[in-house]
Amino acid sequence: MKSHINHPEKRPLALIWSLIFIAPLIVLSTTIFGLASAVTALFDRQGNVVMNIARAWAGSLLMITRVHVRVEGLENIDANASYVFCSNHLSYMDTPVVLSHIPVHFRFLAKKGLFQIPLLGTHLSQAGHIPVPREDPRAAVKTLSKAAEIIHQRHVSVLIFPEGGRSEDGELHPFKEGAAYIAIKAQVPLVPIALIGTREVLPMGSIEFHSAEVRLCIGDPVPTEGLTLRDRQELTEVAYQQIAGMLGNHFARSSSPANG
Repeated sequence: MKSHINHPEKRPLALIWSLIFIAPLIVLSTTIFGLASAVTALFDRQGNVVMNIARAWAGSLLMITRVHVRVEGLENIDANASYVFCSNHLSYMDTPVVLSHIPVHFRFLAKKGLFQIPLLGTHLSQAGHIPVPREDPRAAVKTLSKAAEIIHQRHVSVLIFPEGGRSEDGELHPFKEGAAYIAIKAQVPLVPIALIGTREVLPMGSIEFHSAEVRLCIGDPVPTEGLTLRDRQELTEVAYQQIAGMLGNHFARSSSPANG
């Protein structure tokens, strides 16, 4: 599926601005909130206060990079319910956007390497986020089962990027079945999310930040009551088609005569 999103244009001094201003502020923000998270974790057994600190950190990153987020479909979810959110993945900015704009307590599955980064890794562990050992299929299945258990034990939601990594070309790639597996195992709705514009903020392989408007579109929750793990392929396809549809609607609008 073609995204039709153009790579951000090079702007004069964009690299210098990113290196001398944006990057140091991001490091400073991560350090401050990381230390706050480490202290708070000493008495926050559930990880919810630490999660609120993470939201503030995510919001600071969006402010530093001058990213404005428009949220659509927030009425589709209940702040007191548990879900498995699955989203397309375009940029390192995806997580801050979702983290700061979906008002439910959730944990996310992240590649194991992120947990080895100083302060960030400490925060991820203390908040109860879940490392994914991609190189070990058996361990990965155990991780999915653990995520389902966390949903029940802590009454939280889980975020997963089912493409398995960031999209290099901006297109929507086939989904792995992990999100459907967790949702069925936990018997909670699977909620598709479409992120639009984060690739313009920070493309994969780039260190240049660009201010932009980002859209976060929340789709219709897909119920899983009564489904078994045999249904995970079909459920994955339903989520994929919802996200593809939301992305397609965006591109249709952005290219229509009414929108210039």
